[in-house]
Amino acid sequence: MADQPTAELYTADGARSGEVDLNPDIFGIEPNEAVMHQVVTAQLAAARAGTHSTKTRAEVRGGGRKPWRQKGLGRARHGSIRSPQWIGGGVAHGPKPRDYSQRTPKKMKRLALRSALSVRAAGGQIKVVEDFGAWDEPKTKNATALLTAMGVTGKVLLLAEDHERTAIKSFGNIDGVIASNLGQANTYDVLWAETVIMSKGTLDLGQNVPRGTEEHAEQAASRQLPAASPEAESGSSEPEAGSSQLEAGDSEGGAE
Repeated sequence: MADQPTAELYTADGARSGEVDLNPDIFGIEPNEAVMHQVVTAQLAAARAGTHSTKTRAEVRGGGRKPWRQKGLGRARHGSIRSPQWIGGGVAHGPKPRDYSQRTPKKMKRLALRSALSVRAAGGQIKVVEDFGAWDEPKTKNATALLTAMGVTGKVLLLAEDHERTAIKSFGNIDGVIASNLGQANTYDVLWAETVIMSKGTLDLGQNVPRGTEEHAEQAASRQLPAASPEAESGSSEPEAGSSQLEAGDSEGGAE
């Protein structure tokens, strides 16, 4: 990956205004394909409803009587017409409702997202919009005009800030476009999209120092506990006046 990745910078009208430097700790790392695969697999598994169900021979109605006697007819022996080999019988080892969700560590999710963004940045598939503040109300016309002016075709992922809901709603009715705020950004959507459009405020992934980066690790290591107070360091303190008076009273009472 390049040491300093860059992306094309556009205005809200689609006019190119230059380039913007991207954080190499987010958009310039070496992609971890194994982590991306595991995170995407977990996300797709969690999307499964898991409501499939089949009936076993015990759950199918009927079949309580033995169809014919055990011996003497020359036929194969059977005990129920609802056994799996019969038409209309139960299903052996069939699917039952279950939960397919997998637990994925947060650090793994962050690494997978940064790996996916690094892949798109290396391919020049990330475009940055300065601000959507000029869009007063949601209009699909504005979103379509922006994509046309930027020359974007195919599947698109738009990531905007929470206060830019007007832009998110404007892209909502366009086929092949996923529009969401930064909190819903995930690895699968980034890899699904052929072009990732991000507002300039989302380039830090919502944090001044994104977790999992070298800068964040250095800051965490440099943190120190608050210094102890001088009294605590000395380890000794004078007794309070109230306590000394109580002790004196106790001694006088004992003498009486």
